[in-house]
Amino acid sequence: MSDVAIVIPHYNDVTRLLRCLAALIPQAEAYRAEVIVVDNSSSQSLEPLRVSYPGLRIVTEPLKGAAAARNRGARDTTAAYLFFLDADCVPHPDWLETALNIRSTADVVGGRVSVFDETPAPRSGAEAFETVFAFDNRGYVENKGFSVTANLLTRRDVFEDVGEFVPGLSEDFDWCRRATGKGYSLVYDDTLHVSHPTRSDWAALHRKWQRINAESFGLIGTGVVARITWSLRGLAMPVSIVVHSMRILTTSRLHGMRERAAAFATLARLRIQRCGWMLRQALTGRA
Repeated sequence: MSDVAIVIPHYNDVTRLLRCLAALIPQAEAYRAEVIVVDNSSSQSLEPLRVSYPGLRIVTEPLKGAAAARNRGARDTTAAYLFFLDADCVPHPDWLETALNIRSTADVVGGRVSVFDETPAPRSGAEAFETVFAFDNRGYVENKGFSVTANLLTRRDVFEDVGEFVPGLSEDFDWCRRATGKGYSLVYDDTLHVSHPTRSDWAALHRKWQRINAESFGLIGTGVVARITWSLRGLAMPVSIVVHSMRILTTSRLHGMRERAAAFATLARLRIQRCGWMLRQALTGRA
């Protein structure tokens, strides 16, 4: 039995999961690592997975959400190390080798998540926005004390002591903060690299941030002071448009004024939308 289990939550994204597995399975076979796909009762057929990877372990978790799926994966293995990936991520060719080499450098390790476009140029506003702002995992780890679970390593004893991910919250933020609160070390390692597609349009970006906003609100509590603080953060959203527009102007990741203008328009639209969400949440007390 392998001492490493790679847990991948999945829901209705078979095409991207197949892309993930095409990059991951050769690595897992070379190092004899266990791979567990935890499906959230997808309506899409999983037959393409079974045909392409007959030995792939697929378990079903009826409770919706990536947090519940990750918890199920951790419960369904006895491996000493738990490596978490997302179904739409593409691990780089040396991802598992790197993970095995660095897994003992800290109790929790977060890696690099770069982004790529799935559609041809020019970039849409959503793609341009995510090219600049998505997945700053180094900043998350070093400045905010958490790592995204799209590329996260930990040990079973740490996971069991900290407890499972909590559905309905920003589970990566919440879990990492609980881990560091117990004295466990969290580090960022840039050599642990996966790639993630940018959201291709406004609808996909809107859904992402609506979910993040609701999960983040769930972390603050229901007290009056917390709700006032949340409303003030919401009111600061329009101001942040000006501050963060400098990143759009100075980045080398975007090409030409068309992509920069698209990114700025999306930044402004999203921050104004978030302002409205946050003020409504503070007023009603509901996510």
